[in-house]
Amino acid sequence: MKARHLCLAVALWSVSLAGAKAQEVADFYRGKQIRAIVSTVVGGDYDTWMRLITRHWSKYIPGHPSMLVQNMPGAGGIVAANSFYHTAPRDGSSIAMIGRNLAYQALMKEDGIRFDPMKFNWIGSPEVSNRICVVMDASRVKTAADLYETELLMGGAGAGTAVSTTPRLVAALTGMKMKLVEGYGSASAVQLAMERGEVDGVCQTVGALRSWRPGWLESGKMRVLFNMERNPIAEFKVPSILDFAPTPEQKQLLLLFSSSVELGRPIVAPPETPADRVAVLRQSFAQVMADPAMRDDADRMKIDLSLVKGEELKRLVEDLMATPPDILRKAQALSQL
Repeated sequence: MKARHLCLAVALWSVSLAGAKAQEVADFYRGKQIRAIVSTVVGGDYDTWMRLITRHWSKYIPGHPSMLVQNMPGAGGIVAANSFYHTAPRDGSSIAMIGRNLAYQALMKEDGIRFDPMKFNWIGSPEVSNRICVVMDASRVKTAADLYETELLMGGAGAGTAVSTTPRLVAALTGMKMKLVEGYGSASAVQLAMERGEVDGVCQTVGALRSWRPGWLESGKMRVLFNMERNPIAEFKVPSILDFAPTPEQKQLLLLFSSSVELGRPIVAPPETPADRVAVLRQSFAQVMADPAMRDDADRMKIDLSLVKGEELKRLVEDLMATPPDILRKAQALSQL
């Protein structure tokens, strides 16, 4: 009987403690404003995602703080990630949607990286996408195989961005004739350059391309050449780039690069953010992803929602950072091309 009473007392104490912690979090957020940093320009796809989410997120956070989106573009998202890592308040009042490629770039020890992705608190992502390389319908290149005979001008969004890195890596590992044209500064600028006929194509996620010009992928106005992941996308009836990688090592290097797509549109909190506030941000993010009003907004915007929980993002980053040294050295050598 005494043991039963002891167990009951412990259970009641645990419930009381959890309730007190929840109240502390609510008291912290009440009357406050959460600053939501976006690492791209206004109107870009990351910006669109963050503004959609923050319109609905606050009602699921105890204390219902307001949320303010601020853009911090530069260097393919590195400027925002560096600044956020070192200067953002470590109290749960600041979050950021950082580039999905930044963990990969940190692994590669690329210039300018001043953050450790393992120390971010990963909150969640609203999307899982596929990265594809596309051309406008007027291009002389009709299939991926044509790239062994015909050179394709691919738009670049700046060093460190997947828009620029993807065609360089594909050309180096497969021999496809993809010539990168830099100087556009952002993915949206590359897209406009495609419409003007300055470049033929771009490598970007399916979600970003659909958001930019809804219906173009389906109508054939933009033609998909291949996707960057292991499995082909049945919808587009095109091969995976791995079909053109002649050796297991080349396939492994392509898969290492493509692993960043799994991170979607990652939202993080700074290092050292209190664990109870990280837990609340993760839980409230999962709740807002199921919010009917936000899902209606997403449907109107032709945006597909797909929740990736913060714990899963953390695991993916840990796996990435554990890449074997020999593969990492070869990937680093390729990044210098």
